Amino acid sequence: MRFPLFKSVGLSLLLAAPFSPTRAQQVPKPAADTLHKFERPATGVGAVVKKSFFQSKGFRASVVPAVLIGYGISTIHGHGFYSSYDAKSDINHLFGPGRHTHVDDFLQFAPYLELGGVLLAGVESRNDRVNLGLVILKSELIMVSSVFIVKYATNIDRPDGTPTAFPSGHTAQAFLAASILHTELRDKSQWYGIGAYTLASGVAALRMINDKHWESDVVAGAGFGILSAHLGYLTHRYRWGHKPGGTASSLHVTPLYYAGATGLSLNWQPR
Repeated sequence: MRFPLFKSVGLSLLLAAPFSPTRAQQVPKPAADTLHKFERPATGVGAVVKKSFFQSKGFRASVVPAVLIGYGISTIHGHGFYSSYDAKSDINHLFGPGRHTHVDDFLQFAPYLELGGVLLAGVESRNDRVNLGLVILKSELIMVSSVFIVKYATNIDRPDGTPTAFPSGHTAQAFLAASILHTELRDKSQWYGIGAYTLASGVAALRMINDKHWESDVVAGAGFGILSAHLGYLTHRYRWGHKPGGTASSLHVTPLYYAGATGLSLNWQPR
């Protein structure tokens, strides 16, 4: 009779062991999470990372034009560290009075000729021909409208006495074309852009040498041209054709059988 008693006591101890206070103290209670709320958001695949203002496309597209336009405004007439009058005096000293050439009238479109020649040679541009043409058309409209609005709003006389000097339309046109060429071909070689900006700078210099514009006009004109090109790209949504580097629209056709009837299921996903 003694052994069954021991067995029953031992069984009772085993059953009570998981619920005893001693066993409960051996399992530590997890501490409150007070650290993860201060961690940075995840940066892996699928994580949404908000860019700062200085990393945004709008800031990067406008910072250089803003500096050029701002500097141009600061040097109107006799103002600024190196004013338009100072630049005019140095040009007269170097080249003398009475300079006249029409080379700049044609040179302002030279970056477009360079772009066309490179494309005809078989070099692939960033965008297809349709989207490239639309970007150029949009950028030209932005440049022409903004330049002429500012011209007639400021109504500053040119060095030769004729009106509407600020900003220089020839210089804006040249730098607009150079910016588009640089954007389209910079992945192929940086020398394309260097050549285009060199031509555009030549246009700006000739406008001052020909007594058609002040220093302030050509510097601000370069800013207007570059800004117009950047706005043309930023506002383009590639509705005609597909954006290079992306995936074209997909159409999936699958057979369908439901309630004794057969058919086809169409799934079209635009990109």
